[in-house]
Amino acid sequence: MPRVNTLAPNDTLTAQRWDAFVLACPTSTFFHRAGWQILMREVFRHDTYFLYAETDGRIEGVLPLAHVKSMLFGNSLVSLPFAVYGGVAAVNADAASALEAEAQRIAQRVGAAHLELRHVDARHDDWPQQDLYVTFRKAILPDEEANMLAIPRKQRAMVRKGIKNGLRSDIDPRVDRFFALYADNVHRHGTPALPKRYFEALKTQFGDDCEVLIISAPDGRALSSVLSFYFRDEVLPYYAGDDESARDLAANDFKYWELMRLSCARGLKVFDYGRSKQGTGSFAFKKNWGFEPAPLHYEYCLYKRDAVPQNNPANAKFRLMIEAWRRMPIGLANWLGPYVVRNLG
Repeated sequence: MPRVNTLAPNDTLTAQRWDAFVLACPTSTFFHRAGWQILMREVFRHDTYFLYAETDGRIEGVLPLAHVKSMLFGNSLVSLPFAVYGGVAAVNADAASALEAEAQRIAQRVGAAHLELRHVDARHDDWPQQDLYVTFRKAILPDEEANMLAIPRKQRAMVRKGIKNGLRSDIDPRVDRFFALYADNVHRHGTPALPKRYFEALKTQFGDDCEVLIISAPDGRALSSVLSFYFRDEVLPYYAGDDESARDLAANDFKYWELMRLSCARGLKVFDYGRSKQGTGSFAFKKNWGFEPAPLHYEYCLYKRDAVPQNNPANAKFRLMIEAWRRMPIGLANWLGPYVVRNLG
């Protein structure tokens, strides 16, 4: 069996080898990159266990893990908090098995109630699973007009409405305008905002592979924004925010078209619309773009609990908390939010 080691946070040489493996491994994702360890530790203060399996000096698999310990949301070992994908990325079964076995040992050693691996493809049919989430991915066609015509008619009309309204897009090297739109948006939905310094750290850690697109009205007022990740030949719009007036001007629709158009011009091949909960507005919105859902396989080892945790807004027990958060002044919500959301992941 391969030997399993742990990536030290300050080991830049091994981190480079790790990222080279991730870039080449067919089952890896943007969320397997070594830089997430710095974010987990420095922004969210979670202990991390970034495991890699090695044979004769060759990395054959990786498994990034963070230990999330909260009185409100429980004690878990997760691959990876704040990521839609995670779990094992490996080039052979021995490496994958060795990594999972070590993850289970760590989970029990730290007293975790459960181990959660966020796989795209199922690995263990006999493990408890969370069946709430799906992902949406679609090929980017090589021609701009072909991409426009691939959008279903009603949604295409919304994109053209945004164009007719004179909306424009620009790439913003900073996160200030994005964060204002994002924080206001999540506050209206009754959920805490991630801290601004997290988005600044994303930009610092991933450089050009993390980009902010701003949609503005003809008068220059920012209406909508999306922070996207780039990995191999894929674009992943990941965090977004909209002004309340964005709906009437079709700014949200125009935003995703602009991202698709720019990605086409860059020669990218896949538009990854990311995760949505089944039966939600975002699920319906992505379906309206002609994307088909594919189930995500979040697999669990349960140690100190009898069922898969439901730490998400769809859980009825959080309804009162969501309503209270909506009524909270946004300044207070943005100050308090990071202390809450760090334990959600």
